[in-house]
Amino acid sequence: MNFFRGVMGGQAAGPQPSGAETIQKLCDRVASSTLLEDRRDAVRALKSLSKKYRMEVGTQAMDHLINILLTDRSDSEILGYALDTLYNIICNDEEEEQDESEDENAQKQADDLGAQFTETFIQDPEHITLLLTLLEEFDFHVRWPGVKLLTALLKNQGVQVQGIILVSPMGVSRLMDLLADSREVIRNDGLLLLQQLTKGNAAIQKIVAFENAFERLLDIITEEGSSDGGIVVEDCLLLLLNLLKNNSSNQNFFKEGSYIQRMKPWFEVGDDNSGWSAQKVTNLHLMLQLVRVMVSPVNSPGATASCQKSMFQCGLLQQLCTILMATGVPADILTETINTVSEVIRGSQVNQDYFASVNAPSNPPRPAIVVLLMSMVNERQPFVLRCAVLYCFQCFLYKNQKGQGEIVATLLPSTIDANSISAGQLLCGGLFSADSLSNWCAAVALAHALQDNLTQKEQLLRVQLATSLGKPPVSLLQQCTNILSQGSKVQTRVGLLMLLCTWISNCPIAVTHFLHNQDNVPFLTAQISENLGEDERLVQGLCALLLGICIYYNDNSLENYTKEKLKQLIEKRIGKENFVEKLGFITKHELYSRAALKPQPVFPSPEQMLFDHEFTKLVKELEGVITKAVHKSSEEEKKEEEVKKTLEQHDNIVTQYKELIREQDAQIQELKEQVASMTTQNEQMQTTITQQLSQIQQHKDQYNILKLKLGKENQSLSNNQGDSSQVNGLQTEELSQLREEMEELRKQHTLLLTQLGEKDALINNLSAAQTAEAPTGGSDDKELLKELEALKSQVQSQLSEISQLKTEKQELLKRVKAGSSAAEPTSDNSVDVTKVADLESRLAAQTSEMERLKESRVELEQQLASATSTVAILQTEKAKLQTEVQESKKEQDDLLMLLADQDQKIHSLKQRLKDLGETVEDEDDIDARDQTDDDEDEDEDED
Repeated sequence: MNFFRGVMGGQAAGPQPSGAETIQKLCDRVASSTLLEDRRDAVRALKSLSKKYRMEVGTQAMDHLINILLTDRSDSEILGYALDTLYNIICNDEEEEQDESEDENAQKQADDLGAQFTETFIQDPEHITLLLTLLEEFDFHVRWPGVKLLTALLKNQGVQVQGIILVSPMGVSRLMDLLADSREVIRNDGLLLLQQLTKGNAAIQKIVAFENAFERLLDIITEEGSSDGGIVVEDCLLLLLNLLKNNSSNQNFFKEGSYIQRMKPWFEVGDDNSGWSAQKVTNLHLMLQLVRVMVSPVNSPGATASCQKSMFQCGLLQQLCTILMATGVPADILTETINTVSEVIRGSQVNQDYFASVNAPSNPPRPAIVVLLMSMVNERQPFVLRCAVLYCFQCFLYKNQKGQGEIVATLLPSTIDANSISAGQLLCGGLFSADSLSNWCAAVALAHALQDNLTQKEQLLRVQLATSLGKPPVSLLQQCTNILSQGSKVQTRVGLLMLLCTWISNCPIAVTHFLHNQDNVPFLTAQISENLGEDERLVQGLCALLLGICIYYNDNSLENYTKEKLKQLIEKRIGKENFVEKLGFITKHELYSRAALKPQPVFPSPEQMLFDHEFTKLVKELEGVITKAVHKSSEEEKKEEEVKKTLEQHDNIVTQYKELIREQDAQIQELKEQVASMTTQNEQMQTTITQQLSQIQQHKDQYNILKLKLGKENQSLSNNQGDSSQVNGLQTEELSQLREEMEELRKQHTLLLTQLGEKDALINNLSAAQTAEAPTGGSDDKELLKELEALKSQVQSQLSEISQLKTEKQELLKRVKAGSSAAEPTSDNSVDVTKVADLESRLAAQTSEMERLKESRVELEQQLASATSTVAILQTEKAKLQTEVQESKKEQDDLLMLLADQDQKIHSLKQRLKDLGETVEDEDDIDARDQTDDDEDEDEDED
């Protein structure tokens, strides 16, 4: 420990070791010490020396530090020291500010050193995997230095580290968990880490996006105060830009997730916009860039249109226009807002119409377009702001013929209002002002009002300008050529030439008006033929383009300037080869290729503002055809014209056939619809017919049934009247049926008597047991006995009625037999019929009575079941309370068994006697008879 005190503390006596020697001893101690405390102290010492002796620590201790990460996973303190040491030797950021006089080579060497150590660290991909594993540790002293180390590795060797993380299982997901850390330091450094991770790697960008990054980042921005937040909001916005820029998949996911709607609150600014902090300006600038990424012209047209629609529907465009017209907004924010609004409305008719309706809060209110154009033609406004306004005007007119017509209409004599400033007046004022930049911007803006719109090109020919008092008005076309011939600045002439080329291209009437001025063609040929300096080459090329357009779109309406005469003029005055060479000056200019890259006019300085993006497209389209048109002879042109006429004829024939085919297609479609409707009607008719057939069949069946019933009734009626074999109104079949019913009734009665006897015996036994064992149950049993007695009396009455019915049946049978030999008088027949009817009614009454008895039996069985359950309970109580009478109980059980056997023997003997045909009377019958005899004896005694 004295050694570490010497390293970390005060100096010891004697010569001091060098830094390299100290580091070597520390490395040996880290490698050889068995005690964790010794290794921890050594790594702490290496950490303190790692910034001053970066080279030595990096070369000697890196392997030992990595080994510490592998072996000492259980100790968070030593892990933190090791990670901090690795970060110090790999990171290139200097904490202390360097003096301006310090050599830049030192910083370059430091950067190279960091890249070298990073390459050494990532030679084994497992080191990155190990680092990702350590990031799962929640301990602050491990997680935070791990985040910083991985960020430094990504800064130095981003592509290689990205590749390792991409193939690592759950690598990106582990890093996304940093955003959910409750400790803001780790969360904020996690944002910086994800910024480095997502740079230029579309695959990682998609993974991060689908790990719910948009939701988390927008939540953090909201929590931190949106545009009023601090550096954390800026980091979140930078990460969002990384995820969305040039990544169509993430852009679509952002739009489909309704995250565009969550951007609207960012741009809510108050009335007091003074004193914006630098951080707020930065945040709002990044927010505007984020909107522009979603609607950038380099995106696919479908995706851009969808985002533009969403921004209008959620009110984001309206919010941006509010900032645009607000006061006190910083200039750079205002410029970026104009650029953002430009791309939100570019090519979207709905958004363009809304922007045209926006008014500035002035008195009187003016359209926002007019206010912006006033800034564009004002030379005192900042250059970048004027470029932004021009871009906004171009985007407003892009694919917007309605807007183009409204702008041109403000220049026409019938629509000019002397009391208000219009967009046309501002453009004309800028076109002829003394400021060359205003001339160029106004010319380009006016050219966009004519882009791909033949109608507006012809309408603009009507515009007349009053140059001075006492002189007749001059057309706008003539005024442009006049200024061009006066030899103004190059920027002004380039702007006017671009306007003229756009104006007369694909418009033969405008070409005729241009050639009608006798001075224009000589001026163009003179400009092209002269040998001027480098600055004038571009003007010569544009003059050659303008003259070539006059040839290519010439309808030969002017005799002096037909196509052939203009080509002869070029050949004599300029030379075809020289003309083509001058025409090629345009595309060879360095600023031409820069303007062709993107629609937005971005220039380092006003002097370099020469080309417009849409004009470069026009040059690319016309350069080749003009070159061919100049080199063609008159014979070739005649052949071409003949070919064109033939093609036009063929086109007309094809058009006629197409129209005929369309008509036939329409007729075929109509016939198909008719066939479909008729098929549907046929199916409905078939269904109706099927239903009607089924109904007819049902009616037939019902008719047959009724017919059969009527036939049977007629047959029975005839049989009743004419059959003399019937006696007393009853047929033999009916008599047999009556016998069967009587027999069935008797059987049921016998069965009921048997069941009642069994139940009677059971009840007697139970009542005897209850009487001896539980007096409390006596009342219930008495009620059951009463009901049983009543049932027995009902049975006795039924027996008497049945015996009476038997007697009457026997008499009826005798009469039937007697009737078979000789017929009885009619009066007897009527009497018999009456008796039979009475008999039938009585049988019906007996049947209903038997049903009632069955129900009574069911109820009795239920009562018996309840009585049985009561007996079981009483028997249980009896077993507990009457333990003294067990012996007498056993004797009674034996007697009961003997009595039961005796009863069974008596029952079997009675049954055998019955089987032998002997009459055996039941005990109940004997008792009833004895009771009857007793009653008779009492009556006799009374007499």
